[in-house]
Amino acid sequence: MNFDNYSLEPSIYDEMFLPGGEPRPEAQVLYEALSELSGQDLAAIQGRVNRTFSSESISFTVYGDAEAEERIIPVDPIPRVIQAGDWESLSLGLEQRVRALNNFLEDIYGPARIISDGVIPADMILECPQFRPEMRDFSQPYGVWVAVCGTDIIRVNDGFRVLEDNLRVPSGVSYMIANRKAAKASLPRVYRSCRVQEVEQYGAALQATLKELAPYGKPDPSLALMTPGVYNSAYYEHMFLAREIGAELVEGNDLVVRDRVVYMRTTEGLRQVDVIYRRIDDDFIDPSVFREDSLLGAPGIIEAARAGNVTLANAPGTGVADDKSVYVYVPDMIRYYLGQEPLLKNVDTYLCRRPQDLEFTLDNLADLVVKRVGESGGYGMIIGPHATREERDDYARAVRADPAQFISQPVQSFSRAPCLIDGAFEPRHVDLRPFILNGLQTRIVPGAFCRVALRRGSLVVNSSQGGGGKDVWVLGDDQEA
Repeated sequence: MNFDNYSLEPSIYDEMFLPGGEPRPEAQVLYEALSELSGQDLAAIQGRVNRTFSSESISFTVYGDAEAEERIIPVDPIPRVIQAGDWESLSLGLEQRVRALNNFLEDIYGPARIISDGVIPADMILECPQFRPEMRDFSQPYGVWVAVCGTDIIRVNDGFRVLEDNLRVPSGVSYMIANRKAAKASLPRVYRSCRVQEVEQYGAALQATLKELAPYGKPDPSLALMTPGVYNSAYYEHMFLAREIGAELVEGNDLVVRDRVVYMRTTEGLRQVDVIYRRIDDDFIDPSVFREDSLLGAPGIIEAARAGNVTLANAPGTGVADDKSVYVYVPDMIRYYLGQEPLLKNVDTYLCRRPQDLEFTLDNLADLVVKRVGESGGYGMIIGPHATREERDDYARAVRADPAQFISQPVQSFSRAPCLIDGAFEPRHVDLRPFILNGLQTRIVPGAFCRVALRRGSLVVNSSQGGGGKDVWVLGDDQEA
């Protein structure tokens, strides 16, 4: 009854239903449970979830033209279900991708063989705003430049696709944990019946990963999480993760560098820091190397890292590997460094820096998504079919003025999942952000931050653009359909 008016489109993969309207085998238990709930029951579930997020101040910051606004992240209480086999395939592809990206970063800040061998054009790297020449000949323990990666995944009818990699300061894992807590409390019997794999061990996995990267293999390293401060959009997550991994939450003025060793100020005096999980952008981490006007960083921290006395995770300079133009070359990186075919496909992408791609983009702007290569959070992009003629014309002028700053992609009819909208189930587009941890081994907890485009017809899942989140239930092997 609850799904009588739920709409399906054959061209769009639905996470709960087959094209004929029958529930997918992996979603059968959840479908039956939801079908039995009354309107009052559904309202109560949504209310409990909202109260959980409000009471714990699970928020994010939206930056407007005039001022920043703190908001509670919208959350949908209906989980997205993924069968174990699909998750295993996805995990293998993510592990392969992160290995190649780490090899790429180690290479371009060192011998740059991938450039000299003609796989990637030199100007693609050297002109990238996120390329940091200051990090040349820098080394990371075990070659791990990226210890934490959040890769955005969409599903279309013929499988998963990588939308982008987030390597600088990937966020959202606290929402993954909070969504799970809320869903377990709201649907406890269904959760137990589905034998969902747990995600609460993420903090322990992150802690183990960071400790593995300590200088000189130090057995009991001191961890710190470096934050820009309370006004950062992800400050809630910084506090949450510091508690989870047993790290001190520090700002730049809490750190001091002496003789190329990093210490943090405590009530008992200075204490050495071995590993810094940084949640602060490259530009601001060390005013003696990057922006000299930064009041958020600690002078000397890069020199200490270069000396091997502290590990920075993720390393400064990783942003060149998640630039939206460089993204196009990740499949080539996998072939070049690993000698393997990519297990996960990219979305077809056109580089406006190429004359033929520029002309194609301008000629087909009404049918494409066009993005600025250095933007994130859903900013700086246009979705052609949803834009007015005037908006497209304005955007086209910007693209013509500086083509290298733009890419374009076909509009993706990525998957939808049932969401509770005003007391009724309606389909909304969803993506996934799994978190890949890379130390001496690769760890991927069986879950993700699932972002939802809550506005009807919207393809934009970013919280800053009206999106929200929901829990992801990865079933155990014994629940495999």
